[in-house]
Amino acid sequence: MTHWFHRNPLKATAPVSFNYYGMITGPLASKICKSARRIASLLSVDVSDLRSSRTRVLELFTDLSCNPETMKNAADLYFSLLQGFINSVGDSTQESKLRYVQNFKWTDTLQGHVPSITEDEAKEVHRSLKIAAGIFKHLKESHIPKLLTPVEKGHDLEARLIDAYIIQCQAEAQEVTIARAIELKHAPGLIAALAYETASFYQKADHTLSSLEPAYSAKWRKYLHLKMCFYTAYAYCYHGQTLLASDKCGEAIRSLQEAEKLYAEAEALCKEYGETKGPGPTAKPSGHLFFRKLGSLVRNTLDKCQRENGFIYFQKIPTEAPQLELKANYGLVEPVPFEFPPMSAHWTPEALAAFDLTKRPKDDSVKPKPEEEVKPVKEPDIKPQKDTGCSVS
Repeated sequence: MTHWFHRNPLKATAPVSFNYYGMITGPLASKICKSARRIASLLSVDVSDLRSSRTRVLELFTDLSCNPETMKNAADLYFSLLQGFINSVGDSTQESKLRYVQNFKWTDTLQGHVPSITEDEAKEVHRSLKIAAGIFKHLKESHIPKLLTPVEKGHDLEARLIDAYIIQCQAEAQEVTIARAIELKHAPGLIAALAYETASFYQKADHTLSSLEPAYSAKWRKYLHLKMCFYTAYAYCYHGQTLLASDKCGEAIRSLQEAEKLYAEAEALCKEYGETKGPGPTAKPSGHLFFRKLGSLVRNTLDKCQRENGFIYFQKIPTEAPQLELKANYGLVEPVPFEFPPMSAHWTPEALAAFDLTKRPKDDSVKPKPEEEVKPVKEPDIKPQKDTGCSVS
């Protein structure tokens, strides 16, 4: 699936020293800072200081051997410790006194600074995308409004971009559902409805980004548009099969003609997407067997309908394509509710009291220097394996 889904670049961050030695006045506070090292040690790596432990956790994002459980355990450990710098101990409604002691610096993903898989792997992809949608939703509703620095328009944490990520995660999870439904030969009506709902997701995500500066969003939007056309073509194709089964051959032909037109449009958009400059690696959906299979399916089904109409039905072909008013009753994706882990047990009133803010360096040396460069994340170059059309076995 590496070259099937469009991805913006991974968000990079500047190193953080976590150097609070001047503020730490007791062993409990020292233990809090040292505990961050356990995150990396549980992942069987050696670290020498807090800075490298955070680096090791970030490295999981580009570690091809990392599985979801490893990532979740590492994130839970890190965020349970981080909670004490955000919320007051014993009262999550109040800010921690340490809220302002650490600054972080990040890049902005838009503006700079498929092979055969097993059923279990497909389920993991499906579940991971739903969890990702839930994480974005949770951040949008519970944490982004509390940021110390206001979110800039058109940047990563702005509502339009977060909404687009949520919707895209839902749409891509439903793609896995559609591939599974096709392989198991579910009813054409169900597949058509799922494809139509997925196309609607992509259209909604594209509309969400429509007011962004084209220089930053054009590539992303081109991907969303081509996926919208592709799955609308799927919807018309399988809707045509449903109409033929109901002896509505004329309407079926018109539905297949619309599918053929949309598939050709999706092919053209694939080329435009590949030529559009913008952040992130370029997916190659038109090179996938799953993409090409639809073209053959549309042509073969249209030929069949035309033959049947010429020998049996003799029905008039409508000038207008049928209106798709399809609603899937099964397989629709909703974000999985997400919550940060509870605050680490290391955070006690005594531990918090051991941090003396009056001893914080006056020059505020924990702040990243304005000229400090945040290096982009080097993502692994994943080579596609033998393409069997995204079959789920």
